[in-house]
Amino acid sequence: MSNETTITDWLDSQLPDMLAVLERMVNTDGGSYDKAGVDAVGRIVQEFMAAREIPVDVVPRPLYGDCIKARVAGGEALASGNQQQSIVLMGHRDTVFPKGEPERRPFRIENGIAYGPGVSDMKAGLVMNMFVMAAFRKFGGAPGPLVGLFTGDEEIGSPEGRQVIEATAREARVVFNSEPGRPSGNVVTGRKGGVFSIFEIEGKAAHSGGNFEAGVSAIGELAAKITAIHALTDLKRGITLNVGLVSGGQSVNTVAPWAQGQIDLRYVEPADRDEVMAKIHAIIDRAYVPGTRAKLTIRGEFLPLTQSPAAARMFELYQGAARDAGLKVGGEFTGGCADSGFTAAVGAPTLCGVGPVGGKAHSPEEYLEVASMVPRAQAMARAILRLDQAGL
Repeated sequence: MSNETTITDWLDSQLPDMLAVLERMVNTDGGSYDKAGVDAVGRIVQEFMAAREIPVDVVPRPLYGDCIKARVAGGEALASGNQQQSIVLMGHRDTVFPKGEPERRPFRIENGIAYGPGVSDMKAGLVMNMFVMAAFRKFGGAPGPLVGLFTGDEEIGSPEGRQVIEATAREARVVFNSEPGRPSGNVVTGRKGGVFSIFEIEGKAAHSGGNFEAGVSAIGELAAKITAIHALTDLKRGITLNVGLVSGGQSVNTVAPWAQGQIDLRYVEPADRDEVMAKIHAIIDRAYVPGTRAKLTIRGEFLPLTQSPAAARMFELYQGAARDAGLKVGGEFTGGCADSGFTAAVGAPTLCGVGPVGGKAHSPEEYLEVASMVPRAQAMARAILRLDQAGL
């Protein structure tokens, strides 16, 4: 019996255990700003690895979830001289949901569909990575060392995780990012980049009835800036601007002394980022309402995922591996951002969306197709075993 068959047969027997770990993860709080909760999810990863004698390093992060790196030994470098040996299986532990969400709607399975906060984005992908690593730890055969990277702040742009992600990717032979597979069953071969920023406006308070002319409205300035920012959207180029959160003012009968807005910029081509950000800065620097002042702060940022020739070979390799796991998989471009943009940008061949299939992320209807758990794990394991064949 080949090692590939041994590993895939073992994975086929692991669905109950996968779901048990997934349930525990989903029922553990882990919003991005809840460091204690994200680290509690991390302890589930650490306990799993420790039980299988897989060594783990924890990279402490002061504000958000720590980064966890697990390692399973593998074969030597390729004879062709490829020095980027690590095969990285990546995923994030944080979710977008508020404290207490798992208690309000805990993990459940109905008619083969699993529900719960973060069930597909992306705790199922974490579980899949953990069991693939366990399979290679148990049976061997990986053509290089496997590195499981479990980060804690992706949903807010990886402000503390990015440094660890990029350092890991620079030593990577390939990177599999186990974000959820698309509802179509496809993986992700391209993503937009994104910049998330906040602009704050200072005006001057005055009584809106008795002393109106002495006031300088920060909310009036906010409205003008939002209109100008939204006008930068260029759908043909894949550039979108959205001011998705606003706040401001003191009372209904006071000219607003302050206001703020939060901007989501998405783009496709790397060069578009600097062009649009320069236009945003010009809008922020301009006072549409005389007397106001404003400043812009970047809160988080993702780089676009673009497909290099090596990444294209990786996708073809994965397609064949998925086919042998009983799956028909295509590649999709998505406007969503992910950590895979960071790994691709430093030169690591990267494939994203290889996790179990799910949809409606970031909503109460988020779901996971339970039947996809094992085949997607098998597809990843087959792809890892065949890296040499693809010249990767």
